[in-house]
Amino acid sequence: MIRRSWSIVCNLRRYAGAPGPDPTESPALNQGIPRIAITPGEPAGIGPDLVLSLATTGWPAELVVIADPDMLARRAELLGLRVELTAFNAAAAPEPSQAGQLLVKSVDRAGSTQPGALTPANARYVLATLEDACSGCLSGAYAAMVTGPVHKSVINDAGVTFSGHTEFLAARTGAPNPVMLLVADSLRVALVTTHLPLREVADRIDQQRVRNTLKILHHGLVKHFCIARPRITVLGLNPHAGESGHLGHEEQEVINPVLAELRAAGLTLAGPVPADTAFTPARLAECDAVLAMYHDQGLPVLKNRGFGRAVNVTLGLPVIRTSVDHGTAIDLAGSGEADPGSLRAALELAIEIAGRQRE
Repeated sequence: MIRRSWSIVCNLRRYAGAPGPDPTESPALNQGIPRIAITPGEPAGIGPDLVLSLATTGWPAELVVIADPDMLARRAELLGLRVELTAFNAAAAPEPSQAGQLLVKSVDRAGSTQPGALTPANARYVLATLEDACSGCLSGAYAAMVTGPVHKSVINDAGVTFSGHTEFLAARTGAPNPVMLLVADSLRVALVTTHLPLREVADRIDQQRVRNTLKILHHGLVKHFCIARPRITVLGLNPHAGESGHLGHEEQEVINPVLAELRAAGLTLAGPVPADTAFTPARLAECDAVLAMYHDQGLPVLKNRGFGRAVNVTLGLPVIRTSVDHGTAIDLAGSGEADPGSLRAALELAIEIAGRQRE
């Protein structure tokens, strides 16, 4: 829970109504201290609460919150948190973040940020924070980005087509095949398709998509999680993995040929396995990750296992991106009751992965 015993201390004297320096002008990161960009997400939700809670402890990385500093100051006051908010200086060398302090890269918002009060006027602000973080990661100014929850429908209500962080960041970075991977302790679940109506899923599952997803998942497990020879269990699309064609043909016509091809190329793959038996302890002990065909095939199991401490990792991007496993929880915004566990886990994993990339 967010501690409520602090009083507000906001050092805003360096803002002077102007945005901080452009992170793309930052010198090369040095001395092994990664600089991590953090976006709070929807300002009317719990994202700002969770980001402010990061200041309750120190971190072995420099945290740069990309947000409206006035909004953060008001939310900290509402929560009774004592946090020193200081303008981010891109020209300075990264330093570990100290308890009670947060660096802020200023982005102006357009609408109200009253907790619990959604407004489409803030959609452009939310997207601007993501664009800033993404651009900084691409330039090398930030070692990774950690994102808080956004409210997809209010962004779409503003006239902006938006299906999620994964798709937005893929478009911004030119990544053709982003892969959503959720991590909860030792359980890792990746998805072939993400945010689609269920009736469209089968049409999107073809050999090329399954092949690309498996290659990216395998590469990500090696690169980000240091698993030399990943073992991946692949779920079937249909009940009982198609029951030899009696309950669907996707396993025979799409999934099996790809698995045979990639096994011949050296990947260790099991499946297609029926989804209703793939998550038994014995099965999970034999794999390093599970590949589900669609969002609600795999993620309910993972969130049952680790909701509140699970992390969303986007593979297939040229940048490191982790995120929370939950939504904006509008009803909890500003209450002090939001659990920061998932954001803290996302930050810890981002720091860990960024450190590996430096080795």
